[in-house]
Amino acid sequence: MFFSPFSQLKPSATKLFKSGFSTNKLSHALVSVLLITVAAGCSNNAADASIVNSTQANTSKTVGNSDAAVVKALQANLKASGIEEKIISAVPTDMSDIYWVTGEGLPAFFTDKLGKHIIQGQIIAVGDGEPVDISGALVARTAQEALKAVDKKDMIIYPAKGQTKSVVYSFTDADCPYCTKLHEEMDEINALGIEVRYLAWPRSQQSVPKMEAIWCSKDRVAAMDKAKSGQNVTAANCNSPVQAQMALGARLGVNGTPAIFTESGQQVGGYLPAAQLAQAVNAAQ
Repeated sequence: MFFSPFSQLKPSATKLFKSGFSTNKLSHALVSVLLITVAAGCSNNAADASIVNSTQANTSKTVGNSDAAVVKALQANLKASGIEEKIISAVPTDMSDIYWVTGEGLPAFFTDKLGKHIIQGQIIAVGDGEPVDISGALVARTAQEALKAVDKKDMIIYPAKGQTKSVVYSFTDADCPYCTKLHEEMDEINALGIEVRYLAWPRSQQSVPKMEAIWCSKDRVAAMDKAKSGQNVTAANCNSPVQAQMALGARLGVNGTPAIFTESGQQVGGYLPAAQLAQAVNAAQ
């Protein structure tokens, strides 16, 4: 079990998410691990390489049903530790007696059969050919369901030109250079049949007002175009979805922008040129 103390959080990350998350202990502990890498911020995808980037995530296997006994045990153990959280499901993984847990307002995590331990990270199976991320299907399903639940009116959408072949979700920041590079290729991306749905992911406290202004603008697309070209954007305050989308990104493990997901919940990386993005999306179908 690995919980990173809040004293190790970078100041910008602490400020960024201070108002966006629940105040209970487990939420803070789980989210703190994700925030350690927030300052890495803008990504060109090359920096995101890991052992499983060269393997096939096991997303084709049917995901099992939640184990009610594990949910009950985990809920009881949390309560015994003074933590009031609602656990939604605990799904068995390919690793014996290890379960994938989802809860209200929490990043997903793993637990054991007795619900006594909380574990974050990937589970990599080795010894039978190529290393395989056995949690891949669970991670993808969690992202797929969460992104599908976002109301289209809360996103900034750039529709495909002609037939829509693929839809991608991109967590973006108006001040991120690689987000700007992606946006500069939007016409080409759309021409390739890809619809882009933007969600807000400001990488610093200084970026939050700009992202709020974009989402509070009467014409969000025009405001996004303006911001991505380096111009200032202003708008009257509104009840925007920016904070909710920041919380969603943290729950899905976003630690830099752009963070691009397919409709199936697969994260295809950070910035990719239009042609490579089309190839990656097609490969993920």
